[in-house]
Amino acid sequence: MTPRLLQDLVARQAERRPEAAALVYGAKRLSYGALDAAANRLARSLVAAGCRKGDRVCFLYPKKPAAMVWMLGILKAGAMHVPLDLASPAERLRRIVNSCEPRFVLAAGPAASVAAQLQDLSKVVWLEDTVPAGLRAAFTLKDVARESSDPVSCDTKAEDPAHILFTSGSTGIPKGVAITHANVMAFVDWGLKHFGLSETDRVSGHTPLHFDLSTYDIFGAYAAGAELHVVPLETALLPHRLAEWIRASRLTQWFSVPSVLNYIAKVDALRFDDFPELRRVMWCGEVLPTPVLIHWMKRLPHARFTNLYGPTETTIASSYYDVPACPESPTEVIPIGAACDGEEILLLEKEICIGGVGLSPGYWRDPAKTAAAFLPHPHRPGSRIYRTGDLGRVRPDGMVELIGRADTQIKSRGYRIELGEIEAALSSLARLRESAVVAIPSDGFEQWQICCAYVGMDCEPTPAQLRAELARLIPGYMMPARWMPCEALPRNANGKVDRPKLKQIFSTEKLACAA
Repeated sequence: MTPRLLQDLVARQAERRPEAAALVYGAKRLSYGALDAAANRLARSLVAAGCRKGDRVCFLYPKKPAAMVWMLGILKAGAMHVPLDLASPAERLRRIVNSCEPRFVLAAGPAASVAAQLQDLSKVVWLEDTVPAGLRAAFTLKDVARESSDPVSCDTKAEDPAHILFTSGSTGIPKGVAITHANVMAFVDWGLKHFGLSETDRVSGHTPLHFDLSTYDIFGAYAAGAELHVVPLETALLPHRLAEWIRASRLTQWFSVPSVLNYIAKVDALRFDDFPELRRVMWCGEVLPTPVLIHWMKRLPHARFTNLYGPTETTIASSYYDVPACPESPTEVIPIGAACDGEEILLLEKEICIGGVGLSPGYWRDPAKTAAAFLPHPHRPGSRIYRTGDLGRVRPDGMVELIGRADTQIKSRGYRIELGEIEAALSSLARLRESAVVAIPSDGFEQWQICCAYVGMDCEPTPAQLRAELARLIPGYMMPARWMPCEALPRNANGKVDRPKLKQIFSTEKLACAA
Protein backbone atom coordinates (compact mmCIF):
# COMPACT_ATOMS: atom_id res chain seq x y z
CA MET A 1 0.00 0.00 0.00
CA THR A 2 1.28 3.46 -0.93
CA PRO A 3 2.15 5.53 2.16
CA ARG A 4 -0.37 8.27 2.91
CA LEU A 5 2.09 10.76 4.44
CA LEU A 6 4.57 12.54 2.22
CA GLN A 7 7.56 11.84 4.44
CA ASP A 8 6.82 8.11 4.34
CA LEU A 9 7.53 8.06 0.61
CA VAL A 10 11.22 8.64 1.29
CA ALA A 11 11.32 6.27 4.26
CA ARG A 12 9.96 3.50 2.03
CA GLN A 13 12.61 4.13 -0.66
CA ALA A 14 15.34 4.33 2.00
CA GLU A 15 14.32 0.90 3.24
CA ARG A 16 14.03 -0.64 -0.23
CA ARG A 17 16.88 1.07 -2.11
CA PRO A 18 19.05 3.06 0.34
CA GLU A 19 21.92 3.58 -2.12
CA ALA A 20 19.75 4.77 -5.02
CA ALA A 21 20.10 8.46 -5.88
CA ALA A 22 17.23 10.61 -4.66
CA LEU A 23 18.59 14.10 -5.40
CA VAL A 24 21.12 15.19 -8.02
CA TYR A 25 22.54 18.71 -8.08
CA GLY A 26 25.47 19.17 -10.44
CA ALA A 27 28.13 16.66 -9.41
CA LYS A 28 26.48 16.05 -6.02
CA ARG A 29 24.23 13.03 -5.47
CA LEU A 30 22.26 12.34 -2.30
CA SER A 31 20.93 8.81 -1.82
CA TYR A 32 17.53 7.92 -0.41
CA GLY A 33 19.20 6.46 2.66
CA ALA A 34 21.24 9.62 3.29
CA LEU A 35 18.24 11.88 2.63
CA ASP A 36 16.07 9.98 5.09
CA ALA A 37 18.76 9.91 7.78
CA ALA A 38 19.54 13.63 7.47
CA ALA A 39 15.85 14.51 7.66
CA ASN A 40 15.41 12.30 10.74
CA ARG A 41 18.25 14.15 12.53
CA LEU A 42 16.67 17.51 11.76
CA ALA A 43 13.24 16.27 12.87
CA ARG A 44 14.70 15.12 16.20
CA SER A 45 16.37 18.51 16.69
CA LEU A 46 13.12 20.36 15.97
CA VAL A 47 11.12 18.18 18.37
CA ALA A 48 13.78 18.52 21.08
CA ALA A 49 13.60 22.30 20.68
CA GLY A 50 9.83 22.32 21.21
CA CYS A 51 8.31 21.73 17.77
CA ARG A 52 4.93 20.02 18.00
CA LYS A 53 2.31 18.63 15.64
CA GLY A 54 0.65 21.40 13.65
CA ASP A 55 3.44 23.94 14.17
CA ARG A 56 4.60 25.91 11.18
CA VAL A 57 8.28 25.99 10.26
CA CYS A 58 9.48 28.41 7.59
CA PHE A 59 12.70 27.93 5.69
CA LEU A 60 14.89 30.33 3.73
CA TYR A 61 17.34 28.77 1.31
CA PRO A 62 17.91 28.47 -2.44
CA LYS A 63 16.52 25.40 -4.22
CA LYS A 64 19.30 22.96 -3.42
CA PRO A 65 19.30 19.45 -1.87
CA ALA A 66 19.72 20.94 1.62
CA ALA A 67 16.35 22.69 1.27
CA MET A 68 14.73 19.36 0.35
CA VAL A 69 16.26 17.79 3.49
CA TRP A 70 14.80 20.61 5.58
CA MET A 71 11.37 20.24 3.99
CA LEU A 72 11.36 16.53 4.76
CA GLY A 73 12.67 17.02 8.30
CA ILE A 74 9.90 19.51 9.07
CA LEU A 75 7.28 17.00 7.94
CA LYS A 76 8.88 14.23 9.99
CA ALA A 77 8.61 16.48 13.05
CA GLY A 78 4.85 16.65 12.49
CA ALA A 79 4.96 20.29 11.40
CA MET A 80 3.92 22.17 8.26
CA HIS A 81 6.68 23.55 6.07
CA VAL A 82 6.40 27.09 4.70
CA PRO A 83 8.93 27.82 1.93
CA LEU A 84 10.01 31.47 1.73
CA ASP A 85 11.29 33.08 -1.44
CA LEU A 86 14.72 34.62 -0.89
CA ALA A 87 14.11 36.94 -3.83
CA SER A 88 11.03 38.47 -2.22
CA PRO A 89 11.28 41.87 -0.50
CA ALA A 90 11.94 41.61 3.22
CA GLU A 91 8.63 43.33 4.01
CA ARG A 92 6.66 40.68 2.10
CA LEU A 93 8.51 37.94 3.97
CA ARG A 94 7.72 39.64 7.28
CA ARG A 95 4.02 39.63 6.37
CA ILE A 96 4.16 35.90 5.62
CA VAL A 97 6.04 35.06 8.82
CA ASN A 98 3.71 37.27 10.83
CA SER A 99 0.71 35.51 9.28
CA CYS A 100 1.77 31.90 9.85
CA GLU A 101 3.49 32.47 13.24
CA PRO A 102 6.09 29.73 12.79
CA ARG A 103 7.80 27.90 15.62
CA PHE A 104 11.11 28.34 13.78
CA VAL A 105 12.63 29.85 10.66
CA LEU A 106 15.37 27.65 9.19
CA ALA A 107 18.12 29.46 7.30
CA ALA A 108 21.70 29.20 6.07
CA GLY A 109 24.14 30.61 3.55
CA PRO A 110 22.84 33.66 1.65
CA ALA A 111 19.80 33.99 3.94
CA ALA A 112 21.71 35.53 6.85
CA SER A 113 20.64 39.15 6.37
CA VAL A 114 16.99 38.22 5.74
CA ALA A 115 16.93 35.85 8.74
CA ALA A 116 18.28 38.65 10.94
CA GLN A 117 15.33 40.83 9.91
CA LEU A 118 12.87 38.08 10.86
CA GLN A 119 14.29 36.98 14.20
CA ASP A 120 12.03 39.33 16.15
CA LEU A 121 9.04 37.38 14.76
CA SER A 122 10.32 33.84 15.22
CA LYS A 123 13.26 31.80 16.48
CA VAL A 124 15.93 31.22 13.84
CA VAL A 125 17.66 27.88 13.32
CA TRP A 126 21.00 28.38 11.58
CA LEU A 127 21.86 25.25 9.63
CA GLU A 128 25.56 25.88 9.35
CA ASP A 129 28.21 25.41 12.02
CA THR A 130 29.09 29.09 12.56
CA VAL A 131 26.34 31.61 13.35
CA PRO A 132 26.77 35.00 11.59
CA ALA A 133 27.26 38.07 13.74
CA GLY A 134 24.00 39.69 14.83
CA LEU A 135 21.98 36.48 14.52
CA ARG A 136 20.59 34.53 17.48
CA ALA A 137 20.22 30.83 16.73
CA ALA A 138 17.98 28.37 18.58
CA PHE A 139 20.34 25.62 17.43
CA THR A 140 22.81 24.98 14.60
CA LEU A 141 23.97 22.28 12.22
CA LYS A 142 26.41 21.03 14.87
CA ASP A 143 23.48 20.24 17.16
CA VAL A 144 21.64 18.46 14.34
CA ALA A 145 24.70 16.32 13.54
CA ARG A 146 24.72 14.96 17.10
CA GLU A 147 21.17 13.60 16.85
CA SER A 148 20.24 10.00 16.06
CA SER A 149 19.13 9.16 12.52
CA ASP A 150 16.33 6.95 13.83
CA PRO A 151 12.84 8.10 12.78
CA VAL A 152 10.72 10.26 15.08
CA SER A 153 7.31 9.07 16.24
CA CYS A 154 4.70 11.23 14.51
CA ASP A 155 0.90 11.16 14.81
CA THR A 156 0.25 13.23 11.68
CA LYS A 157 -2.86 12.25 9.73
CA ALA A 158 -3.34 12.35 5.96
CA GLU A 159 -5.95 15.11 6.43
CA ASP A 160 -3.47 17.36 8.26
CA PRO A 161 -1.81 20.22 6.35
CA ALA A 162 1.65 19.40 5.01
CA HIS A 163 2.54 22.92 3.94
CA ILE A 164 1.29 26.45 3.45
CA LEU A 165 2.04 28.12 0.13
CA PHE A 166 1.64 31.88 -0.04
CA THR A 167 0.26 33.39 -3.24
CA SER A 168 -0.22 36.99 -4.27
CA GLY A 169 -3.29 38.66 -2.80
CA SER A 170 -5.30 41.34 -4.58
CA THR A 171 -4.99 43.56 -1.50
CA GLY A 172 -1.19 43.26 -1.49
CA ILE A 173 -1.25 40.90 1.50
CA PRO A 174 -0.09 37.37 0.58
CA LYS A 175 -2.68 34.61 0.97
CA GLY A 176 -1.58 31.37 2.63
CA VAL A 177 -3.06 28.27 0.98
CA ALA A 178 -3.06 25.24 3.29
CA ILE A 179 -2.41 21.95 1.45
CA THR A 180 -2.85 18.58 3.15
CA HIS A 181 -0.87 15.36 2.78
CA ALA A 182 -3.98 13.80 1.23
CA ASN A 183 -4.27 16.64 -1.31
CA VAL A 184 -0.73 16.07 -2.59
CA MET A 185 -0.91 12.28 -2.45
CA ALA A 186 -4.06 12.27 -4.58
CA PHE A 187 -2.26 14.03 -7.42
CA VAL A 188 0.91 11.97 -6.94
CA ASP A 189 -1.14 8.76 -7.19
CA TRP A 190 -2.79 9.97 -10.38
CA GLY A 191 0.49 11.22 -11.87
CA LEU A 192 2.33 7.96 -11.26
CA LYS A 193 -0.44 6.01 -12.99
CA HIS A 194 -1.08 8.41 -15.86
CA PHE A 195 2.53 9.15 -16.75
CA GLY A 196 3.98 5.78 -15.79
CA LEU A 197 6.63 7.30 -13.54
CA SER A 198 9.11 4.68 -12.24
CA GLU A 199 12.47 4.30 -10.50
CA THR A 200 14.25 4.51 -13.86
CA ASP A 201 13.09 8.10 -14.40
CA ARG A 202 15.19 11.25 -14.14
CA VAL A 203 12.84 14.09 -13.25
CA SER A 204 13.42 17.84 -13.55
CA GLY A 205 13.25 20.12 -10.54
CA HIS A 206 12.97 23.61 -12.01
CA THR A 207 10.17 25.55 -10.33
CA PRO A 208 10.86 27.32 -7.00
CA LEU A 209 9.92 25.55 -3.77
CA HIS A 210 7.29 28.19 -2.92
CA PHE A 211 5.48 27.34 -6.19
CA ASP A 212 3.24 24.27 -6.03
CA LEU A 213 4.47 22.68 -9.27
CA SER A 214 7.63 21.76 -7.40
CA THR A 215 5.51 19.61 -5.06
CA TYR A 216 4.87 17.06 -7.81
CA ASP A 217 8.49 17.12 -8.99
CA ILE A 218 9.66 16.28 -5.49
CA PHE A 219 7.06 13.89 -4.12
CA GLY A 220 6.26 12.31 -7.46
CA ALA A 221 9.94 11.41 -7.79
CA TYR A 222 10.06 10.12 -4.21
CA ALA A 223 6.95 7.99 -4.71
CA ALA A 224 8.43 6.37 -7.81
CA GLY A 225 11.94 6.05 -6.39
CA ALA A 226 13.17 8.19 -9.30
CA GLU A 227 16.07 10.65 -9.42
CA LEU A 228 15.13 14.31 -8.92
CA HIS A 229 17.57 16.48 -10.87
CA VAL A 230 17.49 19.96 -9.37
CA VAL A 231 18.27 22.66 -11.93
CA PRO A 232 21.39 24.59 -10.84
CA LEU A 233 20.59 28.18 -9.94
CA GLU A 234 23.09 29.58 -12.43
CA THR A 235 21.41 27.58 -15.24
CA ALA A 236 17.70 28.01 -14.56
CA LEU A 237 17.18 31.27 -16.48
CA LEU A 238 19.70 30.83 -19.30
CA PRO A 239 17.96 28.94 -22.15
CA HIS A 240 21.04 27.62 -23.99
CA ARG A 241 22.66 26.45 -20.76
CA LEU A 242 19.36 24.99 -19.60
CA ALA A 243 18.99 23.02 -22.84
CA GLU A 244 22.54 21.72 -22.48
CA TRP A 245 21.82 20.75 -18.86
CA ILE A 246 18.75 18.76 -19.95
CA ARG A 247 20.93 16.88 -22.47
CA ALA A 248 23.70 16.20 -19.96
CA SER A 249 21.23 15.10 -17.26
CA ARG A 250 19.48 12.75 -19.71
CA LEU A 251 16.12 13.77 -18.28
CA THR A 252 13.08 11.61 -18.94
CA GLN A 253 10.52 14.13 -17.61
CA TRP A 254 10.30 17.91 -17.76
CA PHE A 255 7.71 19.98 -15.85
CA SER A 256 7.71 23.78 -15.69
CA VAL A 257 5.73 26.94 -16.25
CA PRO A 258 5.20 27.79 -19.95
CA SER A 259 7.54 30.79 -19.90
CA VAL A 260 10.57 28.47 -19.67
CA LEU A 261 9.49 26.48 -22.74
CA ASN A 262 8.72 29.75 -24.50
CA TYR A 263 12.16 31.19 -23.79
CA ILE A 264 13.99 28.07 -24.98
CA ALA A 265 11.95 28.07 -28.20
CA LYS A 266 12.29 31.78 -28.91
CA VAL A 267 16.10 31.71 -28.76
CA ASP A 268 16.18 28.51 -30.82
CA ALA A 269 18.07 26.52 -28.19
CA LEU A 270 16.26 23.33 -29.17
CA ARG A 271 17.64 21.01 -31.86
CA PHE A 272 15.70 18.58 -34.01
CA ASP A 273 15.47 15.17 -32.30
CA ASP A 274 16.94 16.76 -29.18
CA PHE A 275 16.79 15.21 -25.70
CA PRO A 276 16.36 11.63 -26.98
CA GLU A 277 15.53 10.25 -23.52
CA LEU A 278 12.94 12.91 -22.67
CA ARG A 279 9.59 11.08 -22.77
CA ARG A 280 7.32 13.64 -21.12
CA VAL A 281 7.03 17.42 -21.37
CA MET A 282 4.45 18.96 -19.04
CA TRP A 283 3.51 22.53 -18.28
CA CYS A 284 1.10 24.29 -15.93
CA GLY A 285 0.45 27.76 -14.52
CA GLU A 286 -0.32 29.77 -17.64
CA VAL A 287 -1.25 29.29 -21.29
CA LEU A 288 1.55 27.94 -23.49
CA PRO A 289 1.36 29.77 -26.86
CA THR A 290 0.48 27.28 -29.60
CA PRO A 291 3.38 28.40 -31.86
CA VAL A 292 5.76 27.49 -29.02
CA LEU A 293 4.11 24.08 -28.62
CA ILE A 294 4.49 23.47 -32.37
CA HIS A 295 8.18 24.40 -32.14
CA TRP A 296 8.74 21.85 -29.37
CA MET A 297 6.64 19.06 -30.87
CA LYS A 298 8.35 19.27 -34.26
CA ARG A 299 11.76 19.00 -32.63
CA LEU A 300 10.83 16.30 -30.11
CA PRO A 301 8.53 13.92 -32.01
CA HIS A 302 9.38 11.15 -29.52
CA ALA A 303 8.00 13.00 -26.46
CA ARG A 304 4.51 13.14 -24.99
CA PHE A 305 3.20 16.67 -24.33
CA THR A 306 0.64 17.37 -21.60
CA ASN A 307 -1.10 20.60 -20.62
CA LEU A 308 -2.01 20.62 -16.92
CA TYR A 309 -4.37 23.11 -15.32
CA GLY A 310 -5.25 24.08 -11.77
CA PRO A 311 -4.62 26.86 -9.25
CA THR A 312 -2.67 26.44 -6.00
CA GLU A 313 -5.98 26.15 -4.11
CA THR A 314 -6.73 22.83 -5.83
CA THR A 315 -3.22 21.31 -5.46
CA ILE A 316 -0.82 21.20 -8.42
CA ALA A 317 -3.34 20.44 -11.20
CA SER A 318 -6.97 19.40 -11.57
CA SER A 319 -7.24 18.71 -15.30
CA TYR A 320 -4.99 17.48 -18.07
CA TYR A 321 -4.81 17.29 -21.84
CA ASP A 322 -2.40 14.98 -23.63
CA VAL A 323 -1.80 16.70 -26.96
CA PRO A 324 -2.54 13.95 -29.55
CA ALA A 325 -0.58 15.44 -32.46
CA CYS A 326 1.33 18.56 -33.44
CA PRO A 327 -1.20 21.37 -34.02
CA GLU A 328 -1.62 22.28 -37.69
CA SER A 329 -2.29 25.97 -37.03
CA PRO A 330 -0.56 28.44 -34.68
CA THR A 331 -3.99 29.78 -33.76
CA GLU A 332 -5.34 26.40 -32.62
CA VAL A 333 -6.54 26.48 -29.01
CA ILE A 334 -5.06 23.82 -26.72
CA PRO A 335 -7.73 22.82 -24.17
CA ILE A 336 -7.16 22.27 -20.47
CA GLY A 337 -8.84 18.94 -21.08
CA ALA A 338 -10.61 16.64 -18.63
CA ALA A 339 -10.53 16.25 -14.87
CA CYS A 340 -7.81 14.15 -13.24
CA ASP A 341 -8.99 11.16 -11.18
CA GLY A 342 -10.92 12.30 -8.14
CA GLU A 343 -11.31 15.85 -9.47
CA GLU A 344 -14.35 17.60 -10.91
CA ILE A 345 -14.52 20.51 -13.35
CA LEU A 346 -17.78 22.51 -13.38
CA LEU A 347 -18.73 25.54 -15.46
CA LEU A 348 -21.06 27.85 -13.55
CA GLU A 349 -22.09 30.79 -15.71
CA LYS A 350 -18.93 30.16 -17.77
CA GLU A 351 -16.67 30.36 -14.69
CA ILE A 352 -14.50 27.29 -14.15
CA CYS A 353 -15.06 25.81 -10.69
CA ILE A 354 -13.22 22.83 -9.25
CA GLY A 355 -14.20 20.21 -6.73
CA GLY A 356 -12.67 16.97 -5.57
CA VAL A 357 -9.72 15.46 -3.76
CA GLY A 358 -7.26 18.30 -4.40
CA LEU A 359 -9.35 21.02 -2.81
CA SER A 360 -7.45 22.92 -0.12
CA PRO A 361 -9.06 23.31 3.34
CA GLY A 362 -8.81 27.05 2.66
CA TYR A 363 -6.72 30.13 3.36
CA TRP A 364 -4.65 30.10 6.50
CA ARG A 365 -6.52 31.86 9.30
CA ASP A 366 -8.72 33.79 6.86
CA PRO A 367 -12.28 32.43 7.02
CA ALA A 368 -13.73 35.39 5.13
CA LYS A 369 -11.55 34.86 2.04
CA THR A 370 -12.07 31.11 2.31
CA ALA A 371 -15.85 31.52 2.36
CA ALA A 372 -15.73 33.85 -0.66
CA ALA A 373 -13.65 31.50 -2.81
CA PHE A 374 -14.74 28.04 -1.60
CA LEU A 375 -18.48 27.62 -2.11
CA PRO A 376 -20.98 24.84 -1.34
CA HIS A 377 -21.21 22.32 -4.18
CA PRO A 378 -24.38 23.10 -6.19
CA HIS A 379 -25.30 19.42 -6.62
CA ARG A 380 -23.64 17.61 -3.72
CA PRO A 381 -24.57 18.66 -0.17
CA GLY A 382 -21.63 18.71 2.20
CA SER A 383 -19.05 19.13 -0.59
CA ARG A 384 -17.32 22.29 -1.76
CA ILE A 385 -16.03 23.83 -4.97
CA TYR A 386 -13.39 26.48 -5.64
CA ARG A 387 -14.10 29.46 -7.88
CA THR A 388 -11.06 29.90 -10.12
CA GLY A 389 -12.01 33.21 -11.74
CA ASP A 390 -11.17 31.61 -15.12
CA LEU A 391 -13.74 31.42 -17.88
CA GLY A 392 -14.18 28.30 -19.98
CA ARG A 393 -16.34 26.41 -22.43
CA VAL A 394 -16.88 22.75 -23.24
CA ARG A 395 -15.98 21.54 -26.73
CA PRO A 396 -18.13 18.99 -28.59
CA ASP A 397 -15.62 16.28 -27.63
CA GLY A 398 -16.10 17.10 -23.94
CA MET A 399 -12.74 18.80 -23.48
CA VAL A 400 -12.75 22.11 -21.58
CA GLU A 401 -11.17 25.18 -23.15
CA LEU A 402 -9.87 28.16 -21.20
CA ILE A 403 -11.20 31.36 -22.76
CA GLY A 404 -9.89 33.99 -20.37
CA ARG A 405 -10.29 35.46 -16.93
CA ALA A 406 -13.44 36.84 -15.44
CA ASP A 407 -11.34 39.86 -14.52
CA THR A 408 -9.71 40.20 -17.97
CA GLN A 409 -12.86 40.34 -20.07
CA ILE A 410 -13.79 43.92 -20.91
CA LYS A 411 -16.53 45.58 -22.89
CA SER A 412 -15.38 48.45 -25.10
CA ARG A 413 -17.40 50.30 -27.74
CA GLY A 414 -20.08 47.65 -27.34
CA TYR A 415 -17.71 44.76 -28.05
CA ARG A 416 -16.83 42.03 -25.55
CA ILE A 417 -13.08 41.60 -25.66
CA GLU A 418 -11.01 38.78 -24.16
CA LEU A 419 -7.53 40.11 -23.43
CA GLY A 420 -6.29 36.52 -23.63
CA GLU A 421 -7.30 36.40 -27.30
CA ILE A 422 -5.07 39.40 -28.00
CA GLU A 423 -2.19 37.73 -26.15
CA ALA A 424 -2.69 34.55 -28.18
CA ALA A 425 -2.39 36.55 -31.41
CA LEU A 426 0.71 38.34 -30.14
CA SER A 427 2.33 35.02 -29.27
CA SER A 428 2.36 34.07 -32.95
CA LEU A 429 4.51 37.10 -33.89
CA ALA A 430 8.12 36.09 -34.57
CA ARG A 431 9.39 39.51 -33.45
CA LEU A 432 8.27 38.92 -29.84
CA ARG A 433 9.82 36.79 -27.12
CA GLU A 434 6.85 37.31 -24.79
CA SER A 435 4.03 39.76 -24.17
CA ALA A 436 1.18 40.55 -21.80
CA VAL A 437 -1.99 42.57 -22.28
CA VAL A 438 -3.87 44.49 -19.59
CA ALA A 439 -6.68 47.02 -19.65
CA ILE A 440 -6.95 50.19 -17.57
CA PRO A 441 -10.01 52.43 -17.19
CA SER A 442 -10.33 55.29 -19.66
CA ASP A 443 -12.28 58.54 -19.57
CA GLY A 444 -12.97 58.22 -23.28
CA PHE A 445 -15.98 56.68 -24.99
CA GLU A 446 -14.19 53.31 -25.26
CA GLN A 447 -14.21 53.03 -21.41
CA TRP A 448 -11.07 50.87 -21.40
CA GLN A 449 -7.61 51.40 -22.76
CA ILE A 450 -5.88 48.19 -23.94
CA CYS A 451 -2.17 48.16 -23.14
CA CYS A 452 0.56 45.76 -24.25
CA ALA A 453 3.92 45.19 -22.55
CA TYR A 454 6.35 43.17 -24.61
CA VAL A 455 9.85 41.76 -24.81
CA GLY A 456 11.28 41.74 -28.33
CA MET A 457 13.73 39.38 -29.91
CA ASP A 458 17.25 40.49 -30.88
CA CYS A 459 16.05 43.55 -32.81
CA GLU A 460 13.44 45.32 -30.72
CA PRO A 461 10.29 45.90 -32.79
CA THR A 462 8.51 49.22 -32.73
CA PRO A 463 4.84 49.56 -31.76
CA ALA A 464 4.10 50.53 -35.38
CA GLN A 465 5.62 47.27 -36.66
CA LEU A 466 3.69 45.22 -34.12
CA ARG A 467 0.42 46.99 -34.88
CA ALA A 468 0.87 46.29 -38.60
CA GLU A 469 1.48 42.57 -38.01
CA LEU A 470 -1.25 42.24 -35.39
CA ALA A 471 -3.79 43.94 -37.67
CA ARG A 472 -3.75 40.80 -39.83
CA LEU A 473 -4.88 38.69 -36.87
CA ILE A 474 -7.37 40.70 -34.80
CA PRO A 475 -10.01 43.37 -35.50
CA GLY A 476 -9.25 47.02 -34.94
CA TYR A 477 -11.36 47.33 -31.80
CA MET A 478 -9.07 44.79 -30.09
CA MET A 479 -5.83 46.57 -31.01
CA PRO A 480 -3.76 47.78 -28.03
CA ALA A 481 -3.68 51.56 -27.82
CA ARG A 482 -0.46 51.71 -25.81
CA TRP A 483 2.74 49.71 -26.00
CA MET A 484 5.65 49.36 -23.63
CA PRO A 485 8.92 47.60 -24.55
CA CYS A 486 10.54 45.78 -21.60
CA GLU A 487 13.78 43.95 -20.95
CA ALA A 488 11.68 41.41 -19.03
CA LEU A 489 8.04 41.27 -17.97
CA PRO A 490 7.46 41.77 -14.25
CA ARG A 491 6.59 38.55 -12.43
CA ASN A 492 5.03 37.79 -9.08
CA ALA A 493 6.35 35.48 -6.38
CA ASN A 494 5.03 32.42 -8.25
CA GLY A 495 6.76 33.30 -11.50
CA LYS A 496 3.60 34.37 -13.31
CA VAL A 497 3.30 37.67 -15.16
CA ASP A 498 2.47 40.34 -12.58
CA ARG A 499 -0.54 41.92 -14.27
CA PRO A 500 -1.50 44.19 -11.34
CA LYS A 501 2.03 45.62 -11.54
CA LEU A 502 1.64 46.21 -15.28
CA LYS A 503 -1.69 47.97 -14.71
CA GLN A 504 -0.01 50.19 -12.15
CA ILE A 505 2.83 51.04 -14.54
CA PHE A 506 0.49 51.88 -17.42
CA SER A 507 -1.71 53.96 -15.10
CA THR A 508 1.13 56.03 -13.61
CA GLU A 509 3.77 56.26 -16.34
CA LYS A 510 1.67 57.52 -19.19
CA LEU A 511 4.35 59.43 -21.08
CA ALA A 512 6.88 56.62 -20.89
CA CYS A 513 4.37 54.05 -22.05
CA ALA A 514 2.63 55.89 -24.84
CA ALA A 515 2.92 54.40 -28.32
